[in-house]
This record gives sequence, structure tokens and C-alpha cells, in this order.
Amino acid sequence: MATRCVAVAYSGGRDSTALLHCTLQAAAHDGVTVAALHVHHGLHPEADHWLQQAQQQCERWARQGLPVRFMHRRLAGKPVRGESVEAWARKGRYRALAEMTREAGASLVLLAHHRTDQAETFLLQALRGAGMAGLSAMPQVAQRDGLSWARPWLDEPRAHIEAYVRRHRLAYIDDSSNADARFARNRLRSGVWPELLRAFPEAEASLAAAAIKAQRAQELLDEIATLDLAHAQRQGALQRTPWLHLSEPRRANVLRAWLRGHGEITASLLERLLREWPDAKSGARWPLERGEVRNYRGSLRFAPNAVETAAPPRASAIAIKRAGRIALPEWGGALIVERVASGGVALARLARCELRERSGGEQFQRAPRSTPRSLKKQYQAAGLAEWDRQGPLLYAGDTLVFVPGLGIDARQWAAAGEAQVALTWEPPRRS
Repeated sequence: MATRCVAVAYSGGRDSTALLHCTLQAAAHDGVTVAALHVHHGLHPEADHWLQQAQQQCERWARQGLPVRFMHRRLAGKPVRGESVEAWARKGRYRALAEMTREAGASLVLLAHHRTDQAETFLLQALRGAGMAGLSAMPQVAQRDGLSWARPWLDEPRAHIEAYVRRHRLAYIDDSSNADARFARNRLRSGVWPELLRAFPEAEASLAAAAIKAQRAQELLDEIATLDLAHAQRQGALQRTPWLHLSEPRRANVLRAWLRGHGEITASLLERLLREWPDAKSGARWPLERGEVRNYRGSLRFAPNAVETAAPPRASAIAIKRAGRIALPEWGGALIVERVASGGVALARLARCELRERSGGEQFQRAPRSTPRSLKKQYQAAGLAEWDRQGPLLYAGDTLVFVPGLGIDARQWAAAGEAQVALTWEPPRRS
């Protein structure tokens, strides 16, 4: 039986030291290995020393028989001009933690955030004018990047962690940057929080409770958005007519959810689209960092930035023998193969195929009793914009089988009972 493993984000500071120590005590009795994950941000002159201290602490615990494995990553690069240092560090930290967790063979990451952190986050988000998603602050458990991220101490006040550290006489790193007034959280902690607690002793518990209420409200908004997307979205595009039939609050809610699904959501973008899309002409575009949002025939689509690749070949052989994702970097994307019960092509026909670029004159039949028509007319009938028509055509011999954006030619559908698959072209996305 493989050894079970759990990961702990370990900066070496007071809170993460306490959490790692507590986790190790429990793991020692349960046959669980603990991966202590340290991220070197490269932003502080003492960062090398902190890495050394964290590693040495784990080595001492290992000599005491505690099941700890120390791992670390150094972040490469630095924030670009105008980018928040905090946001850059947070994004890089979570990416590094996810990489190390998978390398350790774990699926659960423990984070040392506590109730005071939660209350501070709620207050900071409120001061920034955040909506319900921002006011939700930090979830106790979240699924992201195929991993579970848990905050077991989110209901515990900071005072309880401080007491744990004193009781076990734990040494920890004191980060001097926590006093740097350039960072909003530090200004809140040093200048606002003490006065707030003097005036309102229950402020921490009350603000943390408000974050939980915001989380529940956001869950309800997400459920409504899912229902509205089922009616207003087709093939990943948001349709303007059914969207306009919604009330204004639901329009904003479903548009926010649609944008979030593409990783592009800012308050300014949301407000612009709410104001401009209802009367936008076909072809209107809203540029973004990772691509752009485009209006085409009354539907809103997200088009990622093109990834620079070498010119694709005119033709290339391919063998498809099972379901899965087939990366095709020479064509600038991937082919997704999924088993289906009907409307697919027989898997046996795909053992020897060829990918080809469009040459003109191709005919495609969308439904069994429809008339074959040129690709241009089929694209227009399907409402596919030019940027959604990219990708290679798939042939079996000289027979056209699959067209990106249109699917399997109906003349090539498998017979009932045959093992068959559906195909989807996945264009590249710039991260």
C-alpha cells in the first residue's frame, strides 16, 4: 500500500509553523507523510535565510522521528510594471504549491489562515468595493487545479495559534516585511485593527461571520447563473436575445459567471459589457489581457490570444485508437476524443487518418437527411465566426470525417451499437 501524504504550505512564520507541527503530531500516529512546502519569492533580502531556517527546522523534526519531507520552489521573474507585488506573489505561490503537492503525491494542501485573517480579508474587500464574491473572503475548503485546499483553522482566532506556539515552544521566522506600510493588510493590522477592536471587541467574530453569509449568498448566485447559462449559452457563446430577457441583476450575474469561466473578469469589463453589448454591432470587440471578447451575430464569444507557432503542415498522418486528448503542437492545438453512444464516428475507422488544412471546395453534411453544402455556408448557418473556424480537417482516406466547429459529417456517423467517438478541436490558450 502506498504511503499517504498530505501537504502543508510552510513559510516558516508563526501560523504555518504551528500548523505544520500540529499536522506532524497527528500524522505520526496515522502513517501519513507530511510534505512541508516552502516558496521562495525572491522579494526579500532575507529570503535565502528563511529558506535555510525552514529546511533546518524540518530536518530537526525528521531526526525526532516525525514524518516530514521538506520541499521548496523559487519563483522566477518579477512583477511587471504596474502589477501588484502582492498579486504577483500570490499567483506564483499557489502555482508553486500546486506543483510541489503533485510531485509529493498528495491531493490535499493545508493552509494556515485563521479567523483573524478571514475578518481582515472581508474588511479589505469591503474597502475595495468588492461584490459578493470578494466579500466571501476565503473558503474553508476549495477545489482548484485538481487539488483540495483546506484551511482547518479558519474558525480559530489568532490568539489560539499564539498560545499553541508558546505551549510547544516553537521557533518561527519573524518576517520584517509584515510591518511594511506599503501593503494594505499591514496598514490595516497596525493602524486600524487595534482601534477597531477597542471600539468593537466582537469585530473579528462578526466580520468572519459576515464572510460566511456572503459565501452562502454567492453560492446561490452561482446556482442561478448555472440555470441562466443553460438557456442563454450555446456552444460556449452567450446569446444576446435570451440574455436580454433576464432582469438586469440576473444579466449582470450570468455575464459575470460567463466571464469568470474564461478567466477574464474585472469590474470595469463587466460594466462596459452591460452598457455596450445590448446595442453593439456584429464584429464589436473588447480587448483583454489574455484575448478579447467579440460580438458576432448577437452572441458574445471569448477569443484567446493566438499563440505563436510554426506554420502548420499541409497534411500529417494520425492514428486514433482510444478516447483522450491528443496534443498536436504542429497544428497549434489538440484533438479531444470522447466516447459517445450515438452521432459519432466508428473508432475503428480512425486507426489510419490524415489531418489536412482547408483547400477549398470541401462539402459537409450536418444532419442525416440534410443536403451537403460548402464549409463556408455550413459555418455561416452554424453562426461560427472566422476565429472559430481554425484547426485541421480530419480525413479517413479521401473522405472528410471531422471539421472543427461543426463536428462529425453526418454521412460518417457510426451505426447503432458500434464503438464510436465524438471529436472536438481545442485551440491553444495563452496563460
